[in-house]
Amino acid sequence: MKEHGKINYVEYAAKDLTATKAFFEKAFGWSFLDYGPEYAAFSDQGLDGGFYQAALTSKAEHGGALIVLFSENLEETLAAVEDAGGKIVKPIFSFPGGRRFHFEEPSGNELAVWSE
Repeated sequence: MKEHGKINYVEYAAKDLTATKAFFEKAFGWSFLDYGPEYAAFSDQGLDGGFYQAALTSKAEHGGALIVLFSENLEETLAAVEDAGGKIVKPIFSFPGGRRFHFEEPSGNELAVWSE
């Protein structure tokens, strides 16, 4: 639902748009709608968004926003991320409220996955 002043969409740069799409399809079951060769949108993933072709990456240590996905089974999700070609950059750790890990997808963007 669209609400005034609320976050509505997120976009990420992707060095390798084809590899990034393949990664999210395999690891998380996402599907994409291509808008030409340099943009692919996703929806129904908690927040709609897209990836655009660019030589940039988003990493938390460089001040980039950290998108955090939820998992019902953190160990299974970590294995799926690795199997799909993701690189674990922070292994599973505990924090107040749960546990999480951080990973880079094939274009180098950092995301995280958490579980209760």
